[in-house]
Amino acid sequence: MKYSIFSLARAALSGHKNWKPTWRDAAPKDRYDVIIIGGGGHGLATAWFLASEFGIRNVAVLEKGWIGSGNAGRNTTIIRSNYGLPGNTGFYELSMKLWERMEQDLNYNAMVSQRGVLNLYHSDAQRDAFARRGNTMRINGIDAELLDQAALRKMLPFLNFDNARFPVQGGLLQRRGGTARHDAVVWGYAHAASELGVDIIQNCEVTGFTRDANGKVTGVETSRGKIGAGKVGMAVAGSSSRVAAMAGLRLPIESHVLQAFVSEAIKPLIPGVMTFGAGHFYVSQSDKGGLVFGGDIDGYNSYAQRGNLPVMEDVCEGGMALIPMIGRVRLLRQWGGIMDMSMDGTPIIDKSPVDGLYINAGWCYGGFKATPGSGFVFAHLLARDQSHKEAARFRLDRFQRGAMIDEKGQGAQPNLH
Repeated sequence: MKYSIFSLARAALSGHKNWKPTWRDAAPKDRYDVIIIGGGGHGLATAWFLASEFGIRNVAVLEKGWIGSGNAGRNTTIIRSNYGLPGNTGFYELSMKLWERMEQDLNYNAMVSQRGVLNLYHSDAQRDAFARRGNTMRINGIDAELLDQAALRKMLPFLNFDNARFPVQGGLLQRRGGTARHDAVVWGYAHAASELGVDIIQNCEVTGFTRDANGKVTGVETSRGKIGAGKVGMAVAGSSSRVAAMAGLRLPIESHVLQAFVSEAIKPLIPGVMTFGAGHFYVSQSDKGGLVFGGDIDGYNSYAQRGNLPVMEDVCEGGMALIPMIGRVRLLRQWGGIMDMSMDGTPIIDKSPVDGLYINAGWCYGGFKATPGSGFVFAHLLARDQSHKEAARFRLDRFQRGAMIDEKGQGAQPNLH
């Protein structure tokens, strides 16, 4: 159904008894032009762009649980495009522009809030690095402001500016960054894709691939039977290695748990998104008043959606070093998502070495913010069999060519295992 002030009024007059389902709960057909494995944000966005931009509507999205039950519903909801290296800069700005028009495109309130993203710096060297990144952003038409300590004292007077070990000297601000409601993003793409004829099939786990005599992927084997396809795209985040292994592929990816936390609700405190430059801690405040924060991945490989206490302590220590008063706030809940950590910290969007199978993986910490951009460029690849110009550097063979995009030196760090 279409959402508007008029549909809301009609529903209110009927006692809210006439709402229709947001999307169709489809049963699988025998064959589709394209099958997308993974009913998270990236998979659903890909399906919607295939239908809306490329006219391919005989598409199915297969999800082993319910849509949004994976990382799409387990992140800290941050959106931004403050990247500095070629490849990342253009791609994440494309994604940011798609965030800015998402709600109108999908006819769905995704609660996109451009409240700003502020990266704090704590040394002269870090200031210089942020200045270089900010200048790169501005050269590429992306908003960036380098703030000194005086500006931050006016904006965020509660920070521990005089911490002898981690003094806050300033920050790099992107005002167009912010947050979005993760569940609503998934529901919005499902709503819009379903309206264009895409089948969204929940509780349908992929257990293998069907292939012809030449080894080309011709479909998938699932818990609900075999389904044929012209092309199959993977968008399964932390399960990428396991699904790829079903096709005989070993990806340069490790899976790690990334924990996120929500505190009890407090009065408005943090106006935007803020990151701690002397440790791995980032925080924003939800509309309900809870502090939403996270930090580093757990250091061991895991497919479990839960983390351990030492990382929880490390994240909270980072928060306390930056904002000592939050030590009085009680932690309400914690959860974990499975991160598909590539070896250079940058995603892979490419044809696989197996004909008929396409890969969207390796998002590390950056999956949610990339949702619309990822969907668009992956749909472009599936529809036209060539990389979009903003995803041309995300090819799988970059590791063989030595063309890594090491934005933060923050890949999976396999040397530690």
